[in-house]
Amino acid sequence: METVQSNSLERTLQLAVPLSKVDAEVNVRLKQIAKTARMQGFRPGKVPMKLVVQQYGGQVHQDALSELAQGQFSDAVREQNLRVAGAPRFEPKAGGAEGMFEFTATFEVYPEVKVGDVSAVSIQRPVAEITDADVDRTVDVLRQQRTRYQPASRAAQKGDQVTLDFDGFLDGQPFAGGQAKGHRLVLGQGQFLADFEAQVEGLEAGANHSFDLTFPADYHSADLAGKTVRFDVILHAVEEPVVPELNSDFARSVGVSDGSLETLRSELRRNLEREMRNRIKGMVKDRAMQALLDVTQLPLPQALVAQEIGRLRESMLNDFAARGQKSLNFALPDELFEDQAKRRVALGLILSELVRSEQLTAKPEQIRAVIEDMAGAYERPEEVVRWYFQQPQRLQEVEALVLEDNVVEWVCARAKTEDVQTPFEQLASQAQ
Repeated sequence: METVQSNSLERTLQLAVPLSKVDAEVNVRLKQIAKTARMQGFRPGKVPMKLVVQQYGGQVHQDALSELAQGQFSDAVREQNLRVAGAPRFEPKAGGAEGMFEFTATFEVYPEVKVGDVSAVSIQRPVAEITDADVDRTVDVLRQQRTRYQPASRAAQKGDQVTLDFDGFLDGQPFAGGQAKGHRLVLGQGQFLADFEAQVEGLEAGANHSFDLTFPADYHSADLAGKTVRFDVILHAVEEPVVPELNSDFARSVGVSDGSLETLRSELRRNLEREMRNRIKGMVKDRAMQALLDVTQLPLPQALVAQEIGRLRESMLNDFAARGQKSLNFALPDELFEDQAKRRVALGLILSELVRSEQLTAKPEQIRAVIEDMAGAYERPEEVVRWYFQQPQRLQEVEALVLEDNVVEWVCARAKTEDVQTPFEQLASQAQ
């Protein structure tokens, strides 16, 4: 057995399996098959061995050889204490020793990870607090979300909901997507081109109106970009917005059972504080992970990158399916996922090394604290906590989050970390 190093991570093992061992394994398997083999003209288990060999011999020989080769490879890897990344590639070797099946096993090993020095890295850590104004804005958003519309006996204006028919014509001919019947449109929300909405403003219910409109040069449809079209519009209804009053009925409508506005504001503040913590954690995590990538140079096993590309592709296809797009008319190329896959693989290797070398393992109390924090967003948090602890896989997912938190804390403790006072409103816009 010989090991050859072809590049920094690729290895090649020269291995051999005695053909007598292969033959012996094949005979054992064929005898096992013969006990239950079915063939026309013979009772089950009474098929002559010669026919069993003819029917199954080729596949059995291939399976036995493959398993023995894999076993030989596993023994060699264990003996040399190699950490294999991905599956090996077996290739038969011509002109080997008599009575032996000689082959090569080519594979990659995990790189030696030496985490770089983060002490010179600057990381800004936002510090924010939830103010009464933040709560007021959230209350106002909730009210706006529950806006209802009532008929208005006047011309349409911004903020109104209108119901209209429209027909668009390019060079006198209808164009795709240019027609609708009974369409509802809230003016001023940017649902349509501003020039279109401007033509609807000022119209009253029952109005018929025709106008020309020129699409922007960068319009998403190349067939319409920069083109001038005509629209014929019939306005059926104009409705004005009615925002609910801030009272006990409104509080109950958003889930506050006692209808107390004080309770509503208190619950909103807690939710905003949770959201703020999560956003700050996410931003600092991104910066800490980027710092680790910037200071750590390491080769990546291509087998792991390929596996990650496969996972990312599958995730995207599942997302398409969830959106009702059952099939794609084109293949998703590896290049689409390569950069993200390399980043994930690199971070996985770096985090694994830090957790091992710096003993950043997740403690039970940390796991419970994360679960209880997540459960706090639900109406019955104790049931959510039980749900997590009932399934080991769910706990493993939380453990992974805690490990990341521990690594981020380790990086921030060694980097030039600066706390920066940040208004929550700015924090929210940065996160988006």
